[in-house]
Amino acid sequence: MKQTVTLYDFRDAVERMGRDTHFTYSGLEVLFRYLEDLEDQLGEELEFDVIALCCDYAEYSPEEIADLYGIDISDLTDPADIFERVGEYVGEHGAYCGVTEDGNIVYQQF
Repeated sequence: MKQTVTLYDFRDAVERMGRDTHFTYSGLEVLFRYLEDLEDQLGEELEFDVIALCCDYAEYSPEEIADLYGIDISDLTDPADIFERVGEYVGEHGAYCGVTEDGNIVYQQF
C-alpha cells in the first residue's frame, strides 16, 4: 500500500520523528523536490523512511562540508568559488540535491 506524500506531510513527518534539526525548513523542501525528481527518473516510488533519509542525506554550509571532508578551500576567498569547489566535490562523490535559500548544500552523504 502506497501513500502520496506532500511537502507538508514530508516536513511534518520529519518533525514528528524528532529529526527537524537535521535540515532547515528550506532544506527539507530541497530534499523533497530532489526525491520527487529521483522517483521520476527511476520510474518507481521510493519508500518514505525519515530515519534512513536523515542518515543518507545532510545539509551543511559549503565551509562545513569542506571541513567535514577535508576539501582544501584555503586558496579561496570568494564565497562563490568556495561554493563551486565544494559543490563539484559533492557531485563527484555523492549526490548534489540542491541549495537552500540560505546557501546551504543538501546532498547525499558519502
